[in-house]
Amino acid sequence: MKDKLLKLQEKPAVQWAGKQVLKLWSRFLRRPILSDLLLCVIVSLLAGLISIFSYEQWTQSPFWDSVVVLLLMLCIFLPLLLTAENLLLLLLRHSPERDRAAKHVELLGLALGIPYTAFALALSEVTFYDWDQVIYDIQTHTPVYTGALPTVAVIVLLSLAGYGYLRFVPFEKQPPLLRVLSMAALYLGAAECILWCVQTLGHMHWFICLLPANFVVIAVRTVRTAILAASAAEEKGEREKLRGFGRTLGRAKNLPWLALLAAVPLLGLLVAVLTLFGQEPDSLIRAWTETADWTLSQKTPPPSLHYKGHYLCTVAAGGHRELVKPLREGKRHGERILVNRQLCIANAFEQLLAERTPRFHRALRDFYDRTGYPIAKFIRTKAAADVVYILMKPLEWVFVFTLYLFDLKPENRIAVQYPHSAPPAA
Repeated sequence: MKDKLLKLQEKPAVQWAGKQVLKLWSRFLRRPILSDLLLCVIVSLLAGLISIFSYEQWTQSPFWDSVVVLLLMLCIFLPLLLTAENLLLLLLRHSPERDRAAKHVELLGLALGIPYTAFALALSEVTFYDWDQVIYDIQTHTPVYTGALPTVAVIVLLSLAGYGYLRFVPFEKQPPLLRVLSMAALYLGAAECILWCVQTLGHMHWFICLLPANFVVIAVRTVRTAILAASAAEEKGEREKLRGFGRTLGRAKNLPWLALLAAVPLLGLLVAVLTLFGQEPDSLIRAWTETADWTLSQKTPPPSLHYKGHYLCTVAAGGHRELVKPLREGKRHGERILVNRQLCIANAFEQLLAERTPRFHRALRDFYDRTGYPIAKFIRTKAAADVVYILMKPLEWVFVFTLYLFDLKPENRIAVQYPHSAPPAA
């Protein structure tokens, strides 16, 4: 087998291809960010053009459809490319040139990964409603308990600070104990990223696991770089200048387990400080278990609401309670929905129209069905539901005015909309 490989390498075509690959790799190491962006643009253009030309009626599609396809390809390929590069640079032998390129790839991945993950979450069915809140059947509850988000956020920020210190402060300028504590913070952040991946990956949410998975790879490479730097210092004889505990801290082989030990008191200190600011002592555990619909969840959520209502149903269930003021649960087409006064007024107005002007009501209902359902698909957050509720207020006043103008008992008509049931828990 080895002889066959040697003979294959002697062929001119293989030699030429190998030289081109080495040349491209050398250019990537010199300008990694520019190389990534150029490669992504080229691959996205090719993939987008193939997709557009494979569509039977591509000549009839608008120009902006093609632009959207190309941007979508770019958004998909760039995170995957950065992930592959992070893994490759982790597996390759350490060298100053590769380490410099790895820093650029890491920073680009972290800078783009945060907005990418936020954008992916916004487009998904994942909400930030806790397990005890009613959601629609196409949605899922938050993977992290919102009451414990400060604890999770502080650990993330601390681990990023540890990464920045270890990666960008020269080794000879790092005090030994601060180096170990930074590595311990990095361990805590990597552990949190692993928990996030365990929580979400089993539910086919791989796209929101890319950033945490990349951070774990970055943490491993950062620790390896610190150990190599400590080993180089030992070879130069710098360790001999240290005595006692300082000598223990300065040894390269001691760094991983010392950082692991330091992670325990560091986490304890964080929990103690956060407890003073209102966090529960077990917030780090509750962050993952005080949830529903996910791998580590230990809560059973209330029954979901049926999605195929009009968007006022979405507003009643999805907005902030203090604004949209849900009154009770009701039923619509045999499905449970959450009802507020705005929804009852709109339905009472529609009922009045159906009685007095059936033709106009049918035309209006047809228009509403065509526009209401698509709008409802975009109401995935409390803020969006609040905005729609406020925009509907002028129409609500028009509906009330019309009901009081033409109905003998308008409040009775409003009150009997949707079968009554017990008010929802506040």
